Amino acid sequence: MVIINTPQNPTGGILTKEDLQRIAELAVKHDFIVLSDEIYSQITYDGFVHETITQFPGMKERTILLDGFSKTFAMTGWRMGYGCMPEHIAQVVAKLQTNCTSCTASYNQIAGIEALSERTDAKAAEFVAEFKRRRDVIVQALNAMPGVRCHSPKGAFYVYPNIEGTGMTSQEFADFSLYEAGVACLSGTAFGSNGEGFVRFSYANSVDNIEEAMRRLSEALAKRN
Repeated sequence: MVIINTPQNPTGGILTKEDLQRIAELAVKHDFIVLSDEIYSQITYDGFVHETITQFPGMKERTILLDGFSKTFAMTGWRMGYGCMPEHIAQVVAKLQTNCTSCTASYNQIAGIEALSERTDAKAAEFVAEFKRRRDVIVQALNAMPGVRCHSPKGAFYVYPNIEGTGMTSQEFADFSLYEAGVACLSGTAFGSNGEGFVRFSYANSVDNIEEAMRRLSEALAKRN
């Protein structure tokens, strides 16, 4: 099995249609399953549109697609999600899910039906526009800090700045940010050894709070230098 997540946590990156097509070709050629985590599928920016690997020949038969309500519809804590997969896999997954988490509450299911209706389209679009505004604020602030470089993500609600220029490791920077500025971020190494030199910030918060967090971090870095 190959696991893909697009739009992606922690970088906010998006796999292009060409990327996905190549993965699909390899999956068919070598007969492996793809687990496609598409939880951020509706949160994209700058004209980027989410693409799913299930669109390619032979992939509906070998893809486990996972999605849910916690991101786009701010239903974190409702524990609502769903999977689309071949029937023979679904039968096994259903046994596991039923015995691990039992049943989703009925009122949660009703809310999920409402979330998927056309009535929510405009509100979801407003939600994404607000995330874009927050993204632009945090990216601009991070790039103004000494030793920090940050690309503008194309999806999800995370930034993944490179902090090597500060002279700190990822964990050292995360600790510094928390204890010296009161701002929480996650060391890039939490996602594997290749994350060294990076940290992850979430911008799933108000613009006012993001600006305050960036002000604190900028001032802390200035004092350190």
